[in-house]
Amino acid sequence: MMERTNLLTSFQEFGLADPISRALKEENYHTPTPIQAQTIPLALAGRDVVGIAQTGTGKTASFALPILHRLLENRIKPASKTCRVLVLSPTRELSGQILDSFNAYGRHIHLSAALAIGGVPMGRQVRSLMGGVDVLVATPGRLLDLVQGNALKLTQVEFLVLDEADRMLDMGFINDIRKIVAKLPIKRQTLFFSATMPKDIAELAEHMLRDPARVAVTPVSSTVERINQRVIQLDHSAKPAVLAQLLKDENINQALVFTRTKHGADKVVKGLARAGITADAIHGNKSQNYRERVLAAFRTGELRTLVATDIAARGIDVDGVSHVVNFDLPNIPETYVHRIGRTARAGAEGTAISLCAGEEMAYLRDIEKLIKVSLPKEDRRTPGAHANPTPPPHRGQRSATHAHPARNGDAAPSSKGPRRRRRGPPAGPARSDGNRHDAAPRPQHGGNGEGLQGVAFLQRKNRPAQPTAQHRPHR
Repeated sequence: MMERTNLLTSFQEFGLADPISRALKEENYHTPTPIQAQTIPLALAGRDVVGIAQTGTGKTASFALPILHRLLENRIKPASKTCRVLVLSPTRELSGQILDSFNAYGRHIHLSAALAIGGVPMGRQVRSLMGGVDVLVATPGRLLDLVQGNALKLTQVEFLVLDEADRMLDMGFINDIRKIVAKLPIKRQTLFFSATMPKDIAELAEHMLRDPARVAVTPVSSTVERINQRVIQLDHSAKPAVLAQLLKDENINQALVFTRTKHGADKVVKGLARAGITADAIHGNKSQNYRERVLAAFRTGELRTLVATDIAARGIDVDGVSHVVNFDLPNIPETYVHRIGRTARAGAEGTAISLCAGEEMAYLRDIEKLIKVSLPKEDRRTPGAHANPTPPPHRGQRSATHAHPARNGDAAPSSKGPRRRRRGPPAGPARSDGNRHDAAPRPQHGGNGEGLQGVAFLQRKNRPAQPTAQHRPHR
């Protein structure tokens, strides 16, 4: 059952400590969002909270503000190698943004805070924890590395925040989270946020929280009303050219292009470069320093087009994104909602364009079923082409060309057809790679004897005549 609270219409009504209220005024925070209005009073009262809310609804302030207030109520110096507040998030970018928010809201309270993420050397993070910190924001993998290396102790954690829990499930972090929770004090306050609540996430929440209050805003099936959504149906091979045309023709301020895989993101960037369009990509294979430079350029507007996988895009909060383009449709319909929510932020309007090939039509039907909207479609398919030549896998199902495409971003779906059998002798000398050991090319027998005439002529010229033998065709 969802918790019902009397929603407050001003941050001043929460009764937050004066240093925090001053910081909010400086940040021009006046009216709380629905998730903030529901969560902050419960968290201030010490309740555990399960919050169901999408990215961009103001979740960070809903947990950061009450935590900072409660830290001020009991101001103590953290012990060496410990933290009082532990915030777990799925990606480096989101972790960095959460830390920035804590520092902004706590600028007048001399907050000690640290970041523990992968992709960068661990030495600096170890040194930052030596004297203990009030707030530690971390990704699960790096946090366990620090604990196992005796650089961090979790015995003094008073507040635990788990942000974007469903994405952690997709990324395979659930076992790491269970290991972390097992090392935490039983007596603590836990704030648990997720955009969706699948069975595994619900079980994890039940294990982690004590009598939690439940709040929910912006159901995952809803899409922002200010987003103009449309679909272009086309052949898969036409996607690069159509994307380049869109980026040239549309009245675009900044565009965020989504691909299913890391390899696909790099491929799109190269294709745009050939079309004379500057773009860059971020995904898990890029170094942390590179990702930070690219995101900084995108936030300032220096970079107009950013290509990203779903996981890498977590934490991208840029008000200037006018267009989201789904170069690949996601095979998880909820992911579509998260993607297009990257535009139409801060009261602006936005556009979401999806490029849908024939083999992605099942994904499109799932998306329309979820959002309860039939999206307007423009058909640019080649006349006579098959509408659905290869049925896509069901949600979460592995296949030869879709190995959890929207989940891990590791495997690129092949755009090539099945490999054809070679119909003639291989050119050049014999290969030494273990695939073929022939010292010389062998004649290939076609189904009707074609291709043997030259060999047969040489045999008749150099050998006595032999009785005719019938050859069974090789198939």
